[in-house]
Amino acid sequence: MITDLHRGAAFLLYQTTLLFGILAMPIALFARRLGLTLPVRPLIESAERTYERAEGRGQSR
Repeated sequence: MITDLHRGAAFLLYQTTLLFGILAMPIALFARRLGLTLPVRPLIESAERTYERAEGRGQSR
């Protein structure tokens, strides 16, 4: 049950991070014109790795 809870929390984190990335797109495009970059990609990749590790742990039972 804890594994399912962990996997669900990781999935929720991953989906929320993707939503944040999509919603931040106009801001990121504007910031890029100013020569700035937002660190959205590393955030999404980190959440993806966490979710994939949670999935792998859930399949080993």
